[in-house]
Amino acid sequence: MAGSPRAKSMRLVSRLCVAAWLAAAVFAAAPGARADTPAVQPTARIVVIGSGKVSAPPDYADVTCGVVSKAKTAKEATDTNSKTMNAIVAALRDAGIDRKDIQTAGFSLQPVYAPPQPNTEPRLTGFSVSNQFRVTIRDIQQVGGVLDRLIAAGATDVGNVAFEHGDPAKLLDQARAAAIADARRQAEVYARAAGLTLGAVVFISEDSNAPVLFAPRMALRAAAAPAIPIAIGEDSLTAQVTVGFDVAP
Repeated sequence: MAGSPRAKSMRLVSRLCVAAWLAAAVFAAAPGARADTPAVQPTARIVVIGSGKVSAPPDYADVTCGVVSKAKTAKEATDTNSKTMNAIVAALRDAGIDRKDIQTAGFSLQPVYAPPQPNTEPRLTGFSVSNQFRVTIRDIQQVGGVLDRLIAAGATDVGNVAFEHGDPAKLLDQARAAAIADARRQAEVYARAAGLTLGAVVFISEDSNAPVLFAPRMALRAAAAPAIPIAIGEDSLTAQVTVGFDVAP
């Protein structure tokens, strides 16, 4: 019986069943062989655009001032210009401006020619020296007084008075928080009107073109006015976000 064809056939069938069971067990244990599907991310049901705005006075001011000097020779023009610029630095120091807040912004020495005449070569008449400083005024209330001192010291060009903020990122964060609060307020209005319950936030997207800091700039020229009135005012920083909310079951 043991060596009969029927016995051999039964042993072969038994081996095939064991092999099939082992293969099924290995396949079921494999990480990629699970039949369950990955969790589906929630889809936003209410999408709104929120805006936030923060206004704050500037912390300091940047001023560009300079002198243009003309003379027959380059040395004379340079000497005259240097003398006036030294007087300007002294006036700034007297106003309490630190040396580290006074920086050369530009210097040039150019030949000066007479107006061209027909059929004649350009005629050199002298030289022009231009020297400019960039000054940082930490005490924002002294801007008008410093400008007066600059003009009195001989500055022929005072321009680009820019009011700045020492920590604009902090203001931007406040505007972002206000934008999120505005988005939630809008979404709650829509949810109540539709008889729904507002759920969790699904996504937040910031409009990178929305935040704008308005920094007023002024260009001034030497004048005989006894004082320069400066209105500091406030700057506005805005943020805009798109927020998607789920609807609670």
